[in-house]
Amino acid sequence: MIVSSEPFLPYPSFVDIEGIINIRSVGGYTTGTGRVLKPNAIYRSGDISSITDRGKEQFSALGVHVVFDFRAENEIKNYDSATPTLEGVKMIRAPAGIQNAFDPASIAIRLKNWATDELQAFLTTYEEILDTATEAFRTVFVHLRDHPDQPCLVHCTAGKDRTGMFITLFLMVLNVEDRYIVDEYALTTVGLAPSMPELTRKLQKMPVFRDNWEGLLNMGSSKPETMVVTLQLIREKYNGAEGYLKTRLNLDEEDIEKIRENYLI
Repeated sequence: MIVSSEPFLPYPSFVDIEGIINIRSVGGYTTGTGRVLKPNAIYRSGDISSITDRGKEQFSALGVHVVFDFRAENEIKNYDSATPTLEGVKMIRAPAGIQNAFDPASIAIRLKNWATDELQAFLTTYEEILDTATEAFRTVFVHLRDHPDQPCLVHCTAGKDRTGMFITLFLMVLNVEDRYIVDEYALTTVGLAPSMPELTRKLQKMPVFRDNWEGLLNMGSSKPETMVVTLQLIREKYNGAEGYLKTRLNLDEEDIEKIRENYLI
């Protein structure tokens, strides 16, 4: 596979919502059959807890009806990032990923792994997410199957790993070309850039991050080559996204075809 040096944008995917990091629409990508993923039907982002009053007005203009929050309860508490109230928007808690991943001891071990072997650390983490986030991911896929008239947002803290794994499965099951999936993942580097100075300032105050800074920098990356090997992992371990939805989420071929019809034009 040829990996482009610059992420490909089929159209301007990022949206300006004051107080929300790394928020963009997932759409406009071409599938292997020539169909196109409907734009402005599903969005992804990082933490939305700092949304401002102006941001709430901007968010309302998107027409998003449902927000799925992949964050763990202790993550929300530790980062003091409670879910805000948005008028006309249903907030659904759908914790996804690794148990106890956000306690300091676990974070320190993971950061050391990222400092030692970045690519393998991502593969291990993404495999763990795929294995443990099944209930959360099923919740969102069922929504996409049953409520295509309700645009939604999926998010975690950075909008990169748990959110990234869900979006990867979504794009794969729609048969979006690999090069677009790789580039869509890499867009998070762009999406997080404006928030990095403030995020760096906050994290440097916390010993677990300050003492493992190289690992943190690697963990915060979203390089194209990481997604290339992740796609290979999904195909080899789960028999692709279809296999994952069928065996891990208990969805069937009819469900998958309905999702495709809902989101491809």
